[in-house]
Amino acid sequence: MAELIFDGVLPANVTPFTSSGEIDFPSLARQAKWLASIDGVTGIVCNGHAGEGLSLTNSERNDVIRALVDAVDGAVPIIAGIGGEGSRVAALEATEAAKAGAQAALLYPSHGWLRFGYQKGAPENRYRIVAEESGLPQILFLYPDVTLATYKLDTILEICSLDSVVAMKNGVRNMRRWDTELPVIRREFPNLKIMTCHDEYLLHTMFDVDGALVGYGSLAPELMIKLLARGKEHDYDGAKEIHDRLLPLTKAVYHRGSHMEGSVALKMGLVARGIISSADVRSPLLPLPEDANDEIAQALDFAGLGRIVI
Repeated sequence: MAELIFDGVLPANVTPFTSSGEIDFPSLARQAKWLASIDGVTGIVCNGHAGEGLSLTNSERNDVIRALVDAVDGAVPIIAGIGGEGSRVAALEATEAAKAGAQAALLYPSHGWLRFGYQKGAPENRYRIVAEESGLPQILFLYPDVTLATYKLDTILEICSLDSVVAMKNGVRNMRRWDTELPVIRREFPNLKIMTCHDEYLLHTMFDVDGALVGYGSLAPELMIKLLARGKEHDYDGAKEIHDRLLPLTKAVYHRGSHMEGSVALKMGLVARGIISSADVRSPLLPLPEDANDEIAQALDFAGLGRIVI
């Protein structure tokens, strides 16, 4: 099995579909083989938001994991997004993911918390239950600060104190919290790996992290890897140059009415790059307007991201 390494780019892959709505496994495998072949990609995260994981059945999520494991053939680990609402449901989902070949779990908050918030101690308990049942190492998933499912600093520190938690996907999207909380987390847990998932705010966050767990990495891994390297070198000018090359694509993919539209735009970009065959999505996602194709194609050209021959 591949070693779990969070000091690189871990793309959150998309799940390609056929026009009839079934998983397009040849496209899925082609995407995985391409990503795993790139130096600097240290893992692939499936069944997340970019992968429309909550629109897949339980058996489909496990089929995706198995297909990815087969496609990468040990080159990189496959990490499973776990989004079951109840903690026991999530634990079962993670246990099945482990059996399918996943080497770690990216554990989502319970989605009821988005509206109602959470009881004190509930997030830590959720991580504990899922770890005990599945045995998988876990990545803490920090939701945006504008939601009631975000974890405040005291809860983050409690979760990080669990032996099963080895990394954090930080998507707080509040730069005040980012700048003040990361030093505390680093001080208290120096071995914890911190990854940005701020697809639309990459420049600021790349200077403070070990890695990047981003859906954007499935479309532009080459430039994500360079941007992360410039951040680690504290080379602002170099990072800014890459950021500016990506900015039209960032706008075309993520600066839309809903952040979820980014998943559709990623697929359109991957079709343009020759990685997957179709940009079809599952409801509740809907296709983007036809002119988005030209916008994304022009942005890819500006970034120097051409078609891939696999």
